[in-house]
Amino acid sequence: MRLATKSLVAAGAACTVLLAGCSSSSDGAPAGDGEDGALSGEVTMWIYPIIADETAHQDFWDAQVEAFTAENPDVDVTVQVYPWAGRDESLTTAIASGTGPDVVYLIPDQLATYQSSIEPVDGYLSEEHVADILPNVAESITVDGQMLGAPLLTSSNPLVCDKAAFDAIGATEYPETWDDLLDIAPDLAEQGIYATNYWGSPEVTLNMTFYPLLWQAGGDVFSEDGTSVAFNSDAGVEALEFLVELNEGGYLEPDLITTTPSIEQTALAQNKVACTWQSGPADVEAYWGTENIVIQPPLTQEETIGYGTVGSLSMLKGSENKDAAGAWIDFVTSADPVTEFVTTAKMFSPLSSTGELYADDPVYGAIEKTIPDTTVGPVNEHAREVMGVLAPEIQAALLGQKSAQQALDDAAASADAMLG
Repeated sequence: MRLATKSLVAAGAACTVLLAGCSSSSDGAPAGDGEDGALSGEVTMWIYPIIADETAHQDFWDAQVEAFTAENPDVDVTVQVYPWAGRDESLTTAIASGTGPDVVYLIPDQLATYQSSIEPVDGYLSEEHVADILPNVAESITVDGQMLGAPLLTSSNPLVCDKAAFDAIGATEYPETWDDLLDIAPDLAEQGIYATNYWGSPEVTLNMTFYPLLWQAGGDVFSEDGTSVAFNSDAGVEALEFLVELNEGGYLEPDLITTTPSIEQTALAQNKVACTWQSGPADVEAYWGTENIVIQPPLTQEETIGYGTVGSLSMLKGSENKDAAGAWIDFVTSADPVTEFVTTAKMFSPLSSTGELYADDPVYGAIEKTIPDTTVGPVNEHAREVMGVLAPEIQAALLGQKSAQQALDDAAASADAMLG
């Protein structure tokens, strides 16, 4: 179901220099297209259910629209909340037909995919706003030197361990390295507990499954210039062989290799998985209890690194009200709205001025400290296509149909053919 928040349209009031709607436009001129210089026009934004509580999500956007339009009464903002499923198909179709929104929520690999349809936002944000963005976050939303989105949130997928599982084997220390995980796996197996899990079905994003292992081994998805893939390196083979070793030892939940059941149907929900980097506290809290959630840094092999996304608001080139859309983006991705949004969504801030938001929370405070150890992954327009050919090959290796090297080489041949 799609939900919409629409502002009340009023007329007459002009903005002042203190208002978000008076940020500079991309050409350096004051934003605004009304006769008196005030912003005006319709702005439509597509967002997705980032805050799990539908009412809370709707309330947030209602409040932001109200606050923004109180200062920009000639701007009519409509926020449409779409489901996650099929979001790329919907957006691609809308852009092609000229019916796309003015503003849309995108993650980094989508920024590269839709680059030709995105209006860079650098010039629509205040200088203070741009300077406030964390350096690694700014890098993740910048393509060919242009900032293609204003960040709304960040996340981190560290290692999340179940204290109850470790109590079951009398262990008080948690794995830090691949070898640590392999060392405790047999003891856990004796208690009917999997050392970890792996969502192997091809539709699951590799950003949260295989790529962290690839990065930890010192590898990467693409070559440095992005014109070919690099995952079939020694590091890639090492990462896949590690997964295969876990699977052949019976240390991975077997059903997840080929299916994607709902979480309540998995071993994770039954306290039968010791550690995971593919689910967060919000996913397991109802099953493990907060008291059993232990946050560890991402696993280490050659490097300590995990996946974390950056969600940003981008403006489409087809927008007919770019100044109004830019002012809305600048407003709603500034410190106060971001703080409220990320703490409600249990996400993390992309801005330095917001400081530590979870200092008093042992779980989220621990995750917040791991954000420097994360990466958004490849910002390449072919990132998702490459996943499409790599994921089935990883699954084939896990099913024993191919060696790790053969699976990665086959995937690389298909991927490089696409990259041309």
